[in-house]
Amino acid sequence: MRNLPVTVTSTPTLVRRDGSPFRRYAALAFGFMTLISAQSVFAFGFDDVADQARSLADQGYNAPQSNLPDSLSNLEYQKYSQIQFKPQYSLWRGDNLPFDLSFFHEGMHYNLPVTVNQVVGDDVSKLQYEPQQFDFSDSGIDPSSLPDDLGYAGFRVNYALQSENKQEVMAFLGASYFRVVGANQRYGVSARGLAIDTALSSGEEFPRFKNFWVVKPDKGDKYLTIYALLDSPSATGAYRFVLRPGQDSIVDVKSKLFLRRQVTKLGIAPLTSMYLFGPSQPSDDLNFRPAIHDSNGLLVNAAQGDWLWHTLMNPKKLMVSTYPADNPRGFGLMQRNHEFGAYQDLQDRYDLRLSAWIEPQGSWGKGQVELVEIPTPNETNDNIVSYWRPTGDLPTDQGLEFDYRINWTKNEARYHTSDLGWVAQARRSQGEVRQGNLVRKTDDSTMFVLDFVGPEMKSLDSDDGVKADISLGDNGNLVRSSVEPNPAMGGYRLRLSVKAKDGAKPVDIKALLRNGQDQPLTETWSYTLPANG
Repeated sequence: MRNLPVTVTSTPTLVRRDGSPFRRYAALAFGFMTLISAQSVFAFGFDDVADQARSLADQGYNAPQSNLPDSLSNLEYQKYSQIQFKPQYSLWRGDNLPFDLSFFHEGMHYNLPVTVNQVVGDDVSKLQYEPQQFDFSDSGIDPSSLPDDLGYAGFRVNYALQSENKQEVMAFLGASYFRVVGANQRYGVSARGLAIDTALSSGEEFPRFKNFWVVKPDKGDKYLTIYALLDSPSATGAYRFVLRPGQDSIVDVKSKLFLRRQVTKLGIAPLTSMYLFGPSQPSDDLNFRPAIHDSNGLLVNAAQGDWLWHTLMNPKKLMVSTYPADNPRGFGLMQRNHEFGAYQDLQDRYDLRLSAWIEPQGSWGKGQVELVEIPTPNETNDNIVSYWRPTGDLPTDQGLEFDYRINWTKNEARYHTSDLGWVAQARRSQGEVRQGNLVRKTDDSTMFVLDFVGPEMKSLDSDDGVKADISLGDNGNLVRSSVEPNPAMGGYRLRLSVKAKDGAKPVDIKALLRNGQDQPLTETWSYTLPANG
């Protein structure tokens, strides 16, 4: 066994939710592992993982079995969070490399071990779990009672973003979930390798990364390469992640999928986030925070150049929205407002939560972006899911390739076109009119106030004939609407009040601004007013 010298690092970035279906995971500090005998004498690469995925798909699915003793599986969150990895065991900590790895202990619902391998030149070596690598603190766990072959629940990647001290920039934990962060950012939206049958009554299937291979970087490298093997009852897959940390961190994803059966819903490049309440859906309970959410909208750039912004909500019943997107240019779950005053939360700092923008590489074919919004009573649940879904039957006798880039950013303006205005804020309220005596009178309609901003919006004036283009589907009535300049924000404000024809059905609302020549001035705003909403 080889141990590396001790190097003390700064406190790692907090990880909020756990990447398992709609739960939270704790932030732990971790460190290195031991290497065991070399398993290979060839240069390991993506094709090797793809060969394993293809071979695995030809076999029947073997469900993994938990190896946790009851003492670990019955832990509550607070106790589990006490199990922290010792920094001195971090992989590569003593090699003066730009990256090092640390690891998550199994416990609670993290009851399945993953295999993590190190790739050094022609050598592939498995990393070995040992209880001594962890500080069990006040968890109540006696490390001497644990078997040596437990394994790891996942791992984190550490990198020096802003100083000589490394911080966590990427984490894999739970199913196929992973998260990435850049400079001056907090974890919020997370990604998954694959989504299968999300929001179907038959139940969702959660594929998992069972094997990882991490390529040891050179001293001057600004990137880290990670390979992963995915497995589930319906599919297998080979993945390559190239992480480039920075002010805005980037992950380039190469994937090749093999289906064991025809899948009803195959979700490519899935993102998961949380929305509890905000200006477009104020809290039912008195709360000093104006908003609690990791993302406030889904942005879609379809192949034909259309831009759509769907304001998120926390519905009372599960809601699924679809948007046509053949060969999409991009989509993502975004946190557009980064003003502290919009959240007023010093602990969770939702103003620092990042956005995730997916840029497909190559041709993805025909499909649609799907958004799933799930009811949640509190902010501990990830209740928002988005992904691209191919339409039509998919072949089960050949690999399916989907490559894409994930941009993790707080600079959302970079990911929408400058010649169209965008929704800076969407506020929902009871419908109202100002009477002749200046007193506002409310009615039974629902009012939305939308502020569109952007470089082109600033140069508009009243002679440009700015007007609203509003669509309410088959179940909506437009009660009133108005458009006026908003000099405070350098854009235009649209007010619209709507009523449902049938209160037991939702109203699908879309709106954008056009000029006097009927050309679009803004992206399209989308919102679904729920039944009896």
